[in-house]
Parts: sequence; structure tokens; C-alpha cells
Amino acid sequence: MRSIAQPGAPIPERVQSVAARGRAFSFVLVTGIPLLEAVRRGFAVEGFSGGVLSAKGGALGPFAYVMPALSRDGRNAAFYSDTFRPDGMTRLKLAALTFGERDGAPFFHCHGLWTESDGRFNGGHMLPEETVVAEPFEVDAFGIDGATFLAEPDSETGFKLFGPVATAPAGAKTTSRAFALRLRPNQDFAGALEGFCRQHGILRARLHGGVGSTVGARFTDGRSVVPFATELAVTAGQVAPDANGRVRATLDIALVDYLGGIAEGRLVRGDNPVLMTVELVLEVLEEAERP
Repeated sequence: MRSIAQPGAPIPERVQSVAARGRAFSFVLVTGIPLLEAVRRGFAVEGFSGGVLSAKGGALGPFAYVMPALSRDGRNAAFYSDTFRPDGMTRLKLAALTFGERDGAPFFHCHGLWTESDGRFNGGHMLPEETVVAEPFEVDAFGIDGATFLAEPDSETGFKLFGPVATAPAGAKTTSRAFALRLRPNQDFAGALEGFCRQHGILRARLHGGVGSTVGARFTDGRSVVPFATELAVTAGQVAPDANGRVRATLDIALVDYLGGIAEGRLVRGDNPVLMTVELVLEVLEEAERP
């Protein structure tokens, strides 16, 4: 399997996880305020301070983003571009977002695809403080209670990255057992999820959110993305037994690579290693019977 050398030594715990409770809900983002504040308000109304969400459509402006890029000084395996600030209104096609905390304040990590006012179809990493909701639009969220995503320095990649940490339960209304996860570099995306589920006796689970990067990409229809630095959003995902009863992950994603190429599709199992990170929430639907 492909791999990319990171500047720091691999951390032994390859799947960072925290057990929690959670609930799926939808809300409409408030117009005319920064996307970060609109997201914070939507989660707070439901009693949550952390979680994930996905969007299918929407309007943003002003809007600011960066794209994946090669490392500028060799200190990281890959980096990000200068900031782009397209004029006018940007029409969102899709996005996945992780909501948590950085430097003692609310923060998010969000990747998506969109069409800019000049007709350019593009994608990348949205900047929380400079992106504003231009029109109201609905998003699907999953809040977690008993865990949140906290941005902390990561010695392996040299970045400050979101990872799940345990928190005191806030008493939010929840419906499901869930796990907040972060997958570390150079392990297959599907394989890491399958191994985690086997270890924890999870037979079926639904993915919520899903923000991160892979070393290029290989799709089930035979297409491939060769440029190694990507920014991806999970558009749908689940874990379920196959015909032989083996737990298998199905992952549909959208990405942009560092050359500006855009791709969408279903990932091949066993050949899509994580580049820097993948954050997501697994909602547990069925567990193995315990002796």
C-alpha cells in the first residue's frame, strides 16, 4: 500500500477514539453571520458543544479557503496553499465538517466542493473566521455528548489537528451509542474502520461527518487520483457484514488534489491510506452479543 513519510515518529495508537452518546438532527444556518458562529448556534440549541455535520448545497459569501499543496520547507509531508477569496457568492455542492474546540474557543475543520461566482468548480478547506452564510440552508448534524474534538499539536505530522477527547456529559438528549474517531496516517481508511469495529464488537455502524485526506485515491470503478496530497469529505459511509459475515466498510467521498483535480466516488478497500488525518463519528447500529 502507498505511504508518505511523516516528519515525526508514528504514534502507537493508530485510531484515536472516545466513546460517547449522540443524536442526529438537522438545522438551518443563520444568514449574515460567520459560518463558525452559525454552526455553533445550531449545535448549542440542541445541547451539544461538539459533533459533525454534512451539507448538500448552500450559499456562502464572503468566502475564504485553501487547497492542498506541496510542503514549502520540507517540515511537513504536505501543506496548504495561499488563501483564496473569490468575489461574489459561492454555491456549495457538498461539505463535511467537524465541530469542536481550538485554543479555548469553538472551531471547525471543513472540506467541500463548490462553484464560485465566475463559474469555476473547485474544492478545498474552508476557513472558519472568513466564511459567511449568504443564504439560509439546512445541514444534517450529529451531536456528541461525553466527547468533543480538540485541536492539539500532533508530533507525527507536525500540524495542530483535531482529535477526540473525553468530556463531562452535558445531559443533551441522545439516542445512540457513538464513537468519535481520528485515523492517523499511513493506514487504509476502510481497513482502519473495520479493525476498530471488530475490536469493539460493532457489527453495523453509520458514518457521520468525515473530514481528512488520503494519499491520492483509488475508486471501485477503476479510476484513480495520482497526486498524493488531497482534501476529502465523506459523502456517505457505513460498516456492515458482507455475505460471509465479515465486517466491511463502504465509503463514498469527494476530494480535491493539490493540482486542482476533483474526484468523487466509492473508495476501494485496502488501497486508500490516510495522508494526515481523518475525523468522523461512528453511530453504532448493531453490536455483537457479549458473553
